[in-house]
Amino acid sequence: MPGKILITGGSGLIGTRLSEMLIDQGYEVAHLSRKPGKSSHYKSFRWDIGESYLDDSAVTYADYIIHLAGAGLADQKWTNERKKEIVRSRVESTKLLISSLQRTEHHVKGFISASGVGIYGDAGDQLMSEESTYGDDFLAEVCKAWEGAVWPVKDLGIRTVIFRTGIALSDQGGALPQLARPVKLMAGAPLGSGKQYMSWIHMDDLCRLYIRAIEDTQFEGVYNAVAPHPVTNAEFTKQLAGAMHRPLMLPKVPSFAINLMMGEMSDVVLTGQRVSANKVLQTGFTFEYNYLEEALESFYKGKDKS
Repeated sequence: MPGKILITGGSGLIGTRLSEMLIDQGYEVAHLSRKPGKSSHYKSFRWDIGESYLDDSAVTYADYIIHLAGAGLADQKWTNERKKEIVRSRVESTKLLISSLQRTEHHVKGFISASGVGIYGDAGDQLMSEESTYGDDFLAEVCKAWEGAVWPVKDLGIRTVIFRTGIALSDQGGALPQLARPVKLMAGAPLGSGKQYMSWIHMDDLCRLYIRAIEDTQFEGVYNAVAPHPVTNAEFTKQLAGAMHRPLMLPKVPSFAINLMMGEMSDVVLTGQRVSANKVLQTGFTFEYNYLEEALESFYKGKDKS
């Protein structure tokens, strides 16, 4: 039976699409917001991480909580202050939710949280499963701190699921439009060595996975939320150029140039993870987009080629 879903980070890229798909399937959706108002399409409850405030009626409303909130990784340069905010926004928001769950009478049946494949660090071409060792770079530390903050939910007797998400592909925002822009301008090129792996997932498959985790109680613990066939950065760039009917004109963009432009944030594009989807596949979940070519075609087929 469709129920009531409370989403943190509901106005973000994943939250926006997930909210639409949940509504289409008959669920009720509410968002947590710093400024709840009538402008939102969704019921909203107030929270403010800086003030450590959360309206407890949000938790009493929910049958399930989907936790996506966190400061954007690619929104600003990684100054020391920004890095603290990236960690704090994820950890403190989780603690706020747990505190509310502890002190209120609620009927929350499941808590599903985002994390990232960045937890594995720069893993080269080694295939990483959910049991693989963690990295020790900044992105890995962010994911470890976030997941560590989530696990106390399980101690409250609530079914807890963590999705380590790869690059979520959408033409509405995120990585894909940024990667597509130079290709469109005939300036597409692999980044760094081009050998770093990109574990990706189509946005609709990612949202279907979250919905499946609500509905299927066998989902418990950590899962890699990635499509079954990761590709190298060079292969991704080549397939993207093909989907957009553009040539690849330039040699590789050297790592030092990317470091110069992005600073430490260049880790996002220069490090890679080749991540296994086997655990998700063993649940019986089927991906609509198994291969990158299919995913890119869904965004660019029939688009203006001029």
